[in-house]
Amino acid sequence: MSTPDLNLLVTLDVLLAEGSVARAAQRLRLSPSAMSRALARLRETTGDPLLVRAGRGLVATPRALELRERVGQLVEAGKAALSPAETLNLKQLERTFTLRASDGFAETFGPDLITRLGREAPGVRLRFMQKPDKDSTPLRDGTVDLEIGVVGKATGPEVRAQALFRDRFIGAVRKGHALSKGKITAARYAAGRHILVSRRGLDKGPIDDALGALGLTRNIAIIVGGFSTALSIARASDLIAGIPERGTAALRTGMHSFPLPVVTSEITVAMLWHPRLDADSGHSWLRDCVRDICADSR
Repeated sequence: MSTPDLNLLVTLDVLLAEGSVARAAQRLRLSPSAMSRALARLRETTGDPLLVRAGRGLVATPRALELRERVGQLVEAGKAALSPAETLNLKQLERTFTLRASDGFAETFGPDLITRLGREAPGVRLRFMQKPDKDSTPLRDGTVDLEIGVVGKATGPEVRAQALFRDRFIGAVRKGHALSKGKITAARYAAGRHILVSRRGLDKGPIDDALGALGLTRNIAIIVGGFSTALSIARASDLIAGIPERGTAALRTGMHSFPLPVVTSEITVAMLWHPRLDADSGHSWLRDCVRDICADSR
C-alpha cells in the first residue's frame, strides 16, 4: 500500500469548506486547473466523488460530509505540531515533574523548591522517586524527568548534566557522643564503630581508602544503602556516620557534625536529563529553579 500524500488533507479541508473549486483555488493560491487535478487525486485516493455537480454548483457527498470534521481537526493538529512552541505561561501550567534524588536532597532542598514552584506555577506538582542506582534508563524512557546525583560510569553518554554544587564528606554523631567533644584525630576517629553507606553493598569506601593511607582501619558495624538510613541509626546509637555535608543538611538537624580528620575527594552533585527535553520550556524552567535553589542554599 502506497503512502498517501498528506498535503492532500489541506486541499480537502479547503475544498469542503468552500464547496467550490474556484474559491478553493483562490484561497490556496493555485490555478483552477491545478485545483481540479488535486480534486481528481483526492477522488482517486478516497474512492469517492467528494463533490458532485448540482445545478451550477457543487455539493458534498455523504462521505465528504463524514470527513469534513475529521479532516479539519487533523489539519489544525498538524498546524499546531509544526508551529513554534507558545510562550510558557507558568500561572496556567499544569504538569507533574518526576525527580529521582536521594532523601537527603529532597529533605534539604525540597521545601524551598516547592515554595518557589508554588509561587510561580501553582499548577505544577513534584513527584520524588528513590534513587537505587545510576542507571539512565528512567531518563531515557521518560519515567523520570530530572535526576539529581553524581555522574557515574552507568550514566548514559547521551544524558545532559549540569553541576549544581560541590560537596564534601563529614562525620555525624548523636548529641552527647564522645566525638562531640575534644580534638578528633584520625586514630580516634578510626577507633569508633562506623556506618558505611553503599548502594552496591561494598565493604569499604573513600573514607576507608584515606584511613588506609595512614595505616588505619575503621570498625564498620553496619552497611546501609542510603545516607538517610545511616543518619537515623547514628542518631539513635553510638555509631558514626560518614555523609556528604550539603546533601544531608536537613537530615542532620539536632546532631553533632564534624570535619573528617582525613582528606577525601570532593564530589560534584549534578542534575541530569535526557536531551529530548532540552527545548521543553517547562522543563527548562524547572532546571532553572533547581539550579537557583541549590545556589541560594550555600
